[in-house]
Amino acid sequence: MDRTQMSASVPMDAAGRRLDQALAGMFPEFSRSRLTAWIKSGDVRVDGEIALPRQIVRGGEKVVLRAELAPEVAMAPEAIALDIRYEDADVIVVNKPAGLTVHPGAGQPSGTLQNALLHHDPELAKIPRAGIVHRLDKDTSGVMVVARSLRAHTALVEQLQARDMHRQYVAIVYGSMIAGGSVDAPIGRHPRDRLRQAIVEEPAGKRAVTHYRVRERFRAHTLVECRLETGRTHQIRVHMAHVKHALVGDQTYGAGLKLPKAATPELATAMRDFRRQALHAETLEFAHPADRRAIRVEAELPPDMQALIAALRADSKQHA
Repeated sequence: MDRTQMSASVPMDAAGRRLDQALAGMFPEFSRSRLTAWIKSGDVRVDGEIALPRQIVRGGEKVVLRAELAPEVAMAPEAIALDIRYEDADVIVVNKPAGLTVHPGAGQPSGTLQNALLHHDPELAKIPRAGIVHRLDKDTSGVMVVARSLRAHTALVEQLQARDMHRQYVAIVYGSMIAGGSVDAPIGRHPRDRLRQAIVEEPAGKRAVTHYRVRERFRAHTLVECRLETGRTHQIRVHMAHVKHALVGDQTYGAGLKLPKAATPELATAMRDFRRQALHAETLEFAHPADRRAIRVEAELPPDMQALIAALRADSKQHA
């Protein structure tokens, strides 16, 4: 069984929280139950001292986690095709298609990106969550980076925590935006619906910042670029809905299908047939974990989003 050592500083916005809660945000690749078990077994140190189970953090402490790794769920390799955009001894960057779940879970024990990665490289079984350090929603497409070693895993997680990993998304939203801007609104679990996220004031919510700019306007929709300053669950979807520009196809945070007045038959069909949130992770930039050289990987828009954009352009042109 492998042992790993990871270190990080407690973020200041975690001040006043229990250590296990802070660790869940600092090391999202591990489950809360596993982190709690490591605290109880003495494998977590805070400023050089063995951590206590119900310890409260003040922010800024140095945390060192040194613990044995074992698979959290049964992980079976599966021969699922991967669209690999970059690969070397330390990292893999994949272009995940919409419809592919990232991690196995209670509702889907197989057929995931993690199963596909284990088939591609069985050694990934030694890395937490098969090297996956961040995720995309099942129905979001685009680029993701995967670590192939514990060293690379630690370095990539640190970049995510320090906000040094840059991610640019493309989305199609309702409404014709006039200009770009930023959304700075904390996100947390919805108080009544546990399957959704919502704008929730701190400390229950965590700070979340999304920057967006207009790439192309249509009659009643906009193609926007979104850059994440933070990486909260469903962040872009929640933030765009918050500013009254929900994503097309978003059945969780949107208000259902809305067609512009006198929409062309082609646009009406395209909108009705688009059954996922119109969101794609287009660009990923990070420092290589071995030598710090800049890595930039892009993935073109998938065919379904290209077809929807073509229908929106044609509709706008017809009504010009």
